[in-house]
Amino acid sequence: MSKQDYYEVLGVQRGASADEIKKAYRRLAMKHHPDRNPDDAEAEAKFKEAKEAYEVLSDDQKRGMYDQHGHAAFEQGGMGGGGFGGFGDASGFSDVFGDVFGDIFGQNGRRGRSNVFRGADLRYELSLTLEQAVQGDTINISFPTYSGCETCDGEGAKPGTSRKTCDTCNGMGQVRAQQGFFSVQQTCPTCRGAGTVVEDPCDDCYGQGRIQQEKTLAVKVPPGVDTGDRIRLSGEGEAGQNGGPTGDLYVEINVKAHDIFERDGGNLHCAVPISFAKATLGGEVNVPTLEGEVALKIPEGTQSGRLFRLRGKGVKPVRSAGKGDLYCRVDVETPVNLTDEQEKLLQSFQESIESGGDKHRPRASDWRDSVKNFFKNIGS
Repeated sequence: MSKQDYYEVLGVQRGASADEIKKAYRRLAMKHHPDRNPDDAEAEAKFKEAKEAYEVLSDDQKRGMYDQHGHAAFEQGGMGGGGFGGFGDASGFSDVFGDVFGDIFGQNGRRGRSNVFRGADLRYELSLTLEQAVQGDTINISFPTYSGCETCDGEGAKPGTSRKTCDTCNGMGQVRAQQGFFSVQQTCPTCRGAGTVVEDPCDDCYGQGRIQQEKTLAVKVPPGVDTGDRIRLSGEGEAGQNGGPTGDLYVEINVKAHDIFERDGGNLHCAVPISFAKATLGGEVNVPTLEGEVALKIPEGTQSGRLFRLRGKGVKPVRSAGKGDLYCRVDVETPVNLTDEQEKLLQSFQESIESGGDKHRPRASDWRDSVKNFFKNIGS
């Protein structure tokens, strides 16, 4: 029975790249692997067929011979009588499997792994007043972190000595263990993946290459930041290991509650209490803004809860070209602690209002009509 074309087995074109061939084999190997398909002879056959195709097409020399001569290039004597064999051999498969799938774990079975580790990123929550957030500020912060040891320059070895290549893994950071059908790579227990060991550790960092200390930074807060914004300080996180790069520091902004204003993006909101007389007769009231007080004109007959908009008196967000507005909600205050004379005057005023019917109280008339309609609908 003639063999199926290797490109057809993997489902790729003849001009496919090495990455496309690897991805195709990975997909088929996962699908037909014997561990996933126990006692399935057909799946096992397809698995071996895909492995055979991959071993040829992933090797530039073998692929060139296959493209020129087809399967005949690897028949008895086709490669100097030795073939390349090993398709059914467990150790041969383990090399291919490790090469293809090792990158899932950030390593390659044939080349070992990197022993350089990037430092961790850090997060710092910075609380600001509304004024600081709107106007911007420079604030000093302190936080614990791992910094590179200055005594040994981050090497971990005592000055005058150096790190030695690990004898267990020969500097690879990984050791290989054969477990039946698979060849499994594991982190070296001696150097813990570093590939090197410290025989004479630094007295200050005890061989770690970094020490924990309190770090102080001046953080420049741009104008217009708001709760949830983040400031990234590159290279201000934890120090890396074995010469690895330093992580970053992320400063997360939290704006404290304000006694007067509430912020909504670029807009500000505030409540302005006014007297009963001013709401009735109209007038002016001074209201606060972030730039100082301004006069707000109150029309006569203003009702409690009315909203006034002051354009351009809000905030300019950090990612916006223009400023927001200030919304002032007037709250009409009810007089308290009246004197006897004030009570008599207010009683006289109330009687004069009621004698005029609803012309002085339009909302009361509308409210009574709504109540009548409500009970009418319930009874119908």
